[in-house]
Amino acid sequence: MNEVFAPAWVKDAVFYQIFPDRFCRSLRYKAVGRFVDWGSKPTRENMFGGNLTGIADKLNYVADLGVNAIYLCPIFKSNSNHRYHTVDYFEIDPVLGTMTDFDRLVKKAHKLGIRIVLDGVFNHCSRGFFQFNSLMELGKNSPYADWFHVKAWPLHAYSGKPNYQCWWNMPALPKFNTSNPDVREYLMRVGEFWMKRGIDGWRLDVPNEIDDDSFWQEFRCRVKAVNPQAYIVGEIWDDPARWLQGDQFDGVMNYVFRKAVMAYLFENEPISTEEFCVRLRGAFPQFRYSSLGQRPAGDIPMNLLGSHDTSRLKSQPCSDEARVRLAMALMFFMPGAPCIYYGDELGMEGGKDPDNRRTIPWEKLKEMQKNPVYDWICDLIALRKQEPALRHGSLAVENREDGFAIVRSLDGRIVKLDVYWAPGAISPCFAISKR
Repeated sequence: MNEVFAPAWVKDAVFYQIFPDRFCRSLRYKAVGRFVDWGSKPTRENMFGGNLTGIADKLNYVADLGVNAIYLCPIFKSNSNHRYHTVDYFEIDPVLGTMTDFDRLVKKAHKLGIRIVLDGVFNHCSRGFFQFNSLMELGKNSPYADWFHVKAWPLHAYSGKPNYQCWWNMPALPKFNTSNPDVREYLMRVGEFWMKRGIDGWRLDVPNEIDDDSFWQEFRCRVKAVNPQAYIVGEIWDDPARWLQGDQFDGVMNYVFRKAVMAYLFENEPISTEEFCVRLRGAFPQFRYSSLGQRPAGDIPMNLLGSHDTSRLKSQPCSDEARVRLAMALMFFMPGAPCIYYGDELGMEGGKDPDNRRTIPWEKLKEMQKNPVYDWICDLIALRKQEPALRHGSLAVENREDGFAIVRSLDGRIVKLDVYWAPGAISPCFAISKR
């Protein structure tokens, strides 16, 4: 097949993931309702009232890190704090703001050289989604009865075992029938609508749950017709090869890479260095090797160490400063685009969901920026921008008896990350060299 390349800008991108409800609450936007105090303990249900104006207010902070792309968790109308229960795909959640606030955010971000990628939840919706609500009101007589996978009537949406397909058997998340042409057209129009509104791409939630290559092939064509430089990245936790043939996604969230780093640096019973090197090479199956080096074939992964679905680095079983710093260095040395989970640069803690979704204590920002990891991330971002080899070069993973090395090279320029374990050392030692 012909090689199909992802948008060139992504190779130079450093992403920053924002969970809107917990990032920043600006008092310049007043949402109707009551919210818990900023800094309270997060639960699965409570809402803090973070908003789009707050994100816009902190764009300079994001830009000062060196970040040039933001991945926003869902912002559409929803009745959950994470907004993966979509009520209306064409409306901004009123807790977050208005369409005008969204337009201002995109405009300001673009002015600062920051691209915006939205989270698309197209496998399932909320019970409050209009068409599903119609099923609850009208039953099998609803004109939208075949928008979903209903097994029996009436629906058991709020009591008993759900008698319709839903994500992970959660009745609050009815699954779309994407084989229905009306459903497909609705979701395609969602993809186009927000692209025309100025976004730069889509992060797709659980796209493997829509087990239909033609759906994503059409989605890609429709989105790219609006903006050929749109980045389409899928949330795939395992082997991504199926999705990276150049006709569906430009990349995946690289959880294979993350799992390897966690198993090697942060588990009580770590894998061997040899096994880690094997897994690390396997985390980038989309790369071809030749005498000319490595060339990406239709894919640029979004490499990550933390997200709204994982415990934070600082709260891992064997976490310490050296391991966190090395993990970050590994991410910035990998092919693809690194993605920082909001607050990791400030050394924020957080266990499993929902504890990993704490608010940023902006009143303590200067104190938190003294965390050595903050300067380290800024340095890594600067290094990546200075060294084309880290963005476009070949990759070699060299296993040694006392450690390993990551080597990126381009046009004779080599940037190397050497890692070794001193006898009896609890944490690894590492150094970056250039020649």
